[in-house]
Amino acid sequence: MTRIVAGAAGGRRLEVPPSGTRPTSDRVREALFSALEAAVGLNGARVLDLYAGSGALGLEALSRGAVKATFVESDRRAADILRRNAKALGLPGADVRLGTVQSVLATTPGDRYDVVFVDPPYALGERELSEVLHAVLAWAAPEATLVVERSSRGAEPSWPDGVEPTRSKKYGETTLHWAVTVATR
Repeated sequence: MTRIVAGAAGGRRLEVPPSGTRPTSDRVREALFSALEAAVGLNGARVLDLYAGSGALGLEALSRGAVKATFVESDRRAADILRRNAKALGLPGADVRLGTVQSVLATTPGDRYDVVFVDPPYALGERELSEVLHAVLAWAAPEATLVVERSSRGAEPSWPDGVEPTRSKKYGETTLHWAVTVATR
């Protein structure tokens, strides 16, 4: 069972796609959001959730005070479930975009985002991840927080110029890699 951990929708269950996604566990999301709220806070934040799946990360951010979450998901069934989750929670500010992460990031962003979640399938290669992280820079606000979720068996992401890694934290099979965009871009 996947649920919203805290905030306005805390404890509410989320529907998850039957296959093709790997929802971030409640334990990892709880640790992620505790650290995120301590570091930068979420009140008024704009959040970009790439490889969104059920939307658990962006919806958690909305529940905790973010004003906007843009979700990018390429699987139509997962995007439909994400839309149902957003509607069921009644949290304003959810924007679901159906398409590949690469195709959406190739468009002009309407907003700059304060927090970017990059949670690709663990099988996504390092080269492809590097390309996504480069493209994210056009969408990220100065001093934005980037969080990349990867398998603990893999290497740290190859961060592009303009991004400063800050820490990595292992949670069993999952490792969260944190970075910030450099303000002088």
